[in-house]
Amino acid sequence: MAAPKKIGLQTVYFQTPPVIIAAASIVGPMEGEGPLSKYFDKILSDTYYGEKTWEKAEQRLMQDAMKKALQKANLQEKDIDFILAGDLLNQIVTSCYTARAMSIPFLGLYGACSTLYEGMAIGSMLIDGGFADRVMVAVSSHYSTAERQYRFPTELGVQRPMTAQWTVTGAGAALLAREGSGPVITHATIGRVIDMGEGDPQDMGAAMAPAAADTIKRHFLDTGRSPDHYDLIITGDLGAYGKILAEKLMNQNGYEVSERYTDCGILIFSGSQDVHAGGSGCACSAVVTCGYLLEQLKSKKYKRIIGIGTGALLSPCSIQQGETIPGIGHAVVFEAR
Repeated sequence: MAAPKKIGLQTVYFQTPPVIIAAASIVGPMEGEGPLSKYFDKILSDTYYGEKTWEKAEQRLMQDAMKKALQKANLQEKDIDFILAGDLLNQIVTSCYTARAMSIPFLGLYGACSTLYEGMAIGSMLIDGGFADRVMVAVSSHYSTAERQYRFPTELGVQRPMTAQWTVTGAGAALLAREGSGPVITHATIGRVIDMGEGDPQDMGAAMAPAAADTIKRHFLDTGRSPDHYDLIITGDLGAYGKILAEKLMNQNGYEVSERYTDCGILIFSGSQDVHAGGSGCACSAVVTCGYLLEQLKSKKYKRIIGIGTGALLSPCSIQQGETIPGIGHAVVFEAR
């Protein structure tokens, strides 16, 4: 027997679409200087956030984003069935230590920078499947913690190539519920791991773009929809060069998306900020989604958005062993109701 809520090969639809009843976003000072600053709940004055280390600052970012989302929904920790959270640090320690402080049943996720969208897809399945009434989805990243884990400590002042992206310092949290007021999630397309042989950790847009294009193509094939079904198609953090590549791949597949396609990594910073190819990191799509995109849905500027969380599935270990960088893309459909 076929799964009753599955469409095609990789897409599911939600019979009872989960409602995003609240969301919160907190960003660092550089992100607060960008064009989306008015959509964030809090902008930090410094990247330490009153802590002794950047890693502890990132943990506080995630915890405060969760608390802010609860406050907006007028809910307490005991009202939440599960936390689904992930980050970029060793064994998702930011999420684990945040969950330790929150006293809510916890499922740790790792999809690199696609983790928010992975969490939204799984959280929606839990709610639509009758396994939960309310689910908290949260992610975080921090420029300085990611740089010294994946590339070079910022203190070294290593010159970055123009294809490099700036890991967003911030955290985003969204509360999904069976009932309530707000935009809803109607579909999710779970991506495949795609590896086209890209091996440069300073050019992750190129590594992720094929996976993003593959997921978008599969969503259209599974649902029978076309790009003009959506007011906006947005990827998570491909940056300037990755976006161009993804657009070319989609065009080769017969999908013209240029009029309605952009990327969170391009929106988060302005052209005058020295971020090279744009933003990246778990928080890139998270703060743009939990801040800017949801507000556009609430105001009905956009009625239907498909977002594709993108992730580069590398680690320091894999790069040291000469491995290439696989990519992943998970798509979620948001609708204004």
